[in-house]
Amino acid sequence: MRLRIDEITAEAREVSFLQSEEEVNRRLAQGPVHEFRVGGPIAVDLSYYRAGMELFFKGRLSAPMVASCARCAEEFSAPNARPFRFVLAPRAAADDSEGRLRTEDLEFSLYDGEEVDLAPLVAEQLILALPSRALCSEDCRGLCPRCGTNLNLHGCGCAQPASDPRLAVLRALKVERS
Repeated sequence: MRLRIDEITAEAREVSFLQSEEEVNRRLAQGPVHEFRVGGPIAVDLSYYRAGMELFFKGRLSAPMVASCARCAEEFSAPNARPFRFVLAPRAAADDSEGRLRTEDLEFSLYDGEEVDLAPLVAEQLILALPSRALCSEDCRGLCPRCGTNLNLHGCGCAQPASDPRLAVLRALKVERS
């Protein structure tokens, strides 16, 4: 979705729209986060207004996500919803003298031209909402390191490895505390 800058006024306006998942999936495939993909359109509810030359956006996005578990490699649904806000300022007014990223810079970006394309901003917000590690559940048991059986479904029957004798002192401490 694109908004013409000259149509953004000091009076807040609201808009809801569906954003295609293609842009986000393309970014996820190219970047380091391969465990996730968007399973359908991204629903965006947005409120926006202008103060001087700065444009203020606040809203909420939600999307059906599909992820591959980092422990058991099973695919699972991971709904993703996130409130967001950001401020856009004209690139001509930017001060690049510092060069260091500050916390408030994560909600700040620059714009050029007569329109603001919301697609890359929505994609960025959705990617920022992803967890650092895809897990189907916190207690996922993962795969057996020897035979590859999914331990969430059934035991594998592999013999348990002999414990490392160097850790005997630590095991003794754990037993004493119990």
